[in-house]
Amino acid sequence: MRILLTGTGGQVGGALQPLLARFGTIIAPNINEFDLSKPDRLVGVLDTLQPDLIVNPAAYTAVDRAEDERELAFRINAGGPEVIAQWSAKRRVPVVHFSTDYVFDGSGEAPWREDSPTGPLSVYGASKLAGDTAICAAGGPHLIARTSWVYAAQGANFLRTIARLATERKELRIVADQIGAPTSARTITNAIADIVLPNLSNLNELFARKGGVVNLVCAGETSWHGFASAIVAGLRTRGLRLKAESVIPIATADFPTRAIRPSNSRLDLSRLKRQFGVTTPNWQEALSLELDDFVALQERAARAGPARQFQQRAHFD
Repeated sequence: MRILLTGTGGQVGGALQPLLARFGTIIAPNINEFDLSKPDRLVGVLDTLQPDLIVNPAAYTAVDRAEDERELAFRINAGGPEVIAQWSAKRRVPVVHFSTDYVFDGSGEAPWREDSPTGPLSVYGASKLAGDTAICAAGGPHLIARTSWVYAAQGANFLRTIARLATERKELRIVADQIGAPTSARTITNAIADIVLPNLSNLNELFARKGGVVNLVCAGETSWHGFASAIVAGLRTRGLRLKAESVIPIATADFPTRAIRPSNSRLDLSRLKRQFGVTTPNWQEALSLELDDFVALQERAARAGPARQFQQRAHFD
């Protein structure tokens, strides 16, 4: 099987690559070879590559910058996936795509279901929703995994941001009124592997019966403040020397951002278990594994030289 995997430089794509490589030939083009921001060129590339399965975690994820780069965000998050979906629908090539909690308006406290009304508050959320809609409209075999608050031991993400800040500041002030499920890239890739890999020979049939959108996040819920507090406590337990003495909860209004974030990012996991028999770990369990890996990476970096520690600057999205 020829598997086209985009975004291998990202958290989810990078974690998926070794898993998928056990079951087929991975086609992992770089951005110059497969550029989602240039949808008009994708058909020719797809015709050349002739994949049997397309897995697309690549996306425009600069949430705040998207407010000023609407056209680019829509080309990458909607235009590119639409072309992929239309190409694959004509050839019955299954597609696995990734979406976000930002497609919802964040109202209320109930977990969002796959069929809940959408209402993105940001350009990023609107662009991702447009991509989801285009894939569904193409009518081909597809699975859209909707996730939230993605992080890993490596890359640019909230865990690494908090780890860095905790070594630099005595006090961290973190938003406490946005609620969701921190979800490790490991959790996402393991779930996708559990769904896809045993069914490689009949993915078209599987996605025809059970495909569409499925929520895929860790179990449980917390705030960004709760997540940050758990990171700091976990790092300290693992022996890291931190400067941070306190993690203070603040309101969203006290930390203004260019794009509006949803207050309620809870996602209902019933369909994931009912349709695919997949149960995800609690977010604390998933975090523990990532902290173990993070500390191991820091220890290796320290042996190689202190300049390599925390060398990747991370962001909060």
